[in-house]
Amino acid sequence: MPPQIVFPLHLVLGYVACLLCFRSYLLPKLKSMDRFGAQRAIATLHSFRFFGLVFILPGLVGPNLPAGFATFAAYGDFATGVLALVALLTFRMRPLFWLFVVAFNLVGTADIILDYYHAVRAGLPALAGQLGATYVIPIIYVPMLMITHVVAFYWLVRPAHRQVAALANG
Repeated sequence: MPPQIVFPLHLVLGYVACLLCFRSYLLPKLKSMDRFGAQRAIATLHSFRFFGLVFILPGLVGPNLPAGFATFAAYGDFATGVLALVALLTFRMRPLFWLFVVAFNLVGTADIILDYYHAVRAGLPALAGQLGATYVIPIIYVPMLMITHVVAFYWLVRPAHRQVAALANG
């Protein structure tokens, strides 16, 4: 099977598996928390996005990984991870915490969407082998990140009283 088919297939199946895992195991736990606790847990997951810098680490990825994709993806992840870390560091200063929660979710979502755009433009599915050991990032880690961004935004815009009522009703 050619990489142009394997990579998108892996990506779709990665989203399916992550959605099933999230719905079965993570969402019930997040729902049992208050808004602050749930957003703090999501920020903790995203605080590891500094790991995306591996896309520009020579020897870990292939030399033919398109720079237009790799550089943007690396620094977008890094910026998101730093914002998530700052959100966690400001958890005692609630207005700052919420500001950084919004910031890391906006930057992180934009990063993922733009990474998909750059990947398609650069023909990444045909060059997926150039991802080397980092192949697992877009297939497993990115779907979970995007799912948690969607949930974080939903809980940010949803009125608090509705969330409490939803929790009470299960």
